[in-house]
Amino acid sequence: MIGRLSGLLIEKNPPQILIDCNGVGYEVDVPMSTFYNLPGLGEKVTLLTHLAVREDAHLLYGFGSVDERNLFKQLIKISGVGARTALSILSGMSVGDLAQAVTLQESGRLTKIPGIGKKTAERLLLELKGKLGADLGTAAGVQHHDAGADILNALLALGYSEKEAALALKQVPAGSGVSDGIKLALKALSKA
Repeated sequence: MIGRLSGLLIEKNPPQILIDCNGVGYEVDVPMSTFYNLPGLGEKVTLLTHLAVREDAHLLYGFGSVDERNLFKQLIKISGVGARTALSILSGMSVGDLAQAVTLQESGRLTKIPGIGKKTAERLLLELKGKLGADLGTAAGVQHHDAGADILNALLALGYSEKEAALALKQVPAGSGVSDGIKLALKALSKA
């Protein structure tokens, strides 16, 4: 398996890039989240990779972080979700946003991604529930998302719109407890 590539970035044609590794050019498909963080042409780049071997092709997928690669591997295990759909999901939302959508069971956030319909979104929520934190190594992040979910639900229960609640939630520092988070979010909403 090819687990990591390090070399010079030769071409950028979204979603595919070409990396020269000591004279060998590797075509790598990357999600847009990784693509936007790539260095300029001719500069050194290092990506974590996943090699998919099919009957008709060997395809290499590249990621800027361990969490992205782990989520990609988790997504392609789901029935009906192939590598292209998984790349589309990673291009449409961050790992943290997807973890939050799964925690809150928000299929509407997933259906905004091109190629994801209502049934696929519901299947993703069902299959990923309880798996993101352990498999992605973001246990602390999931605890924060759980607190974030509780804070968000509290703000919604108080009558704030989803947009207002989400903006206020962004003002809450990571690792805040639920009660402190609600107080900070309400303070941020009072200033707006």
